[in-house]
Amino acid sequence: MDDKQGFFQRVYEVVMQIPYGRVTSYGAIAEYLGSKGSARMVGWAMNGSHHQPDNIPAHRVVNRNGLLTGKFHFGGKDVMKQLLESEGIYVEDNRITNFNEVFWHPQEPG
Repeated sequence: MDDKQGFFQRVYEVVMQIPYGRVTSYGAIAEYLGSKGSARMVGWAMNGSHHQPDNIPAHRVVNRNGLLTGKFHFGGKDVMKQLLESEGIYVEDNRITNFNEVFWHPQEPG
């Protein structure tokens, strides 16, 4: 397994731990994995997560301001929003309105 695949797999392992009804950010995952400047790589991993055999809840990963920056990778412009809202997360204008309440730090227990 090359470094990129290994990093992506570690990202997927963290994302699988995000509790239902909670979200985290690309940067929080990167920092947790010891690669603070690798938020963009986490985003690339999320883009590739749709091709993984496991059901990775990529919709729970947003940018540091609660914006749904990855929404176009879900097969429709509102799919990510609908998935989040089905978990009780409020989204308005592609931004999580209760972001501070639902934010999950990877250091927290699931």
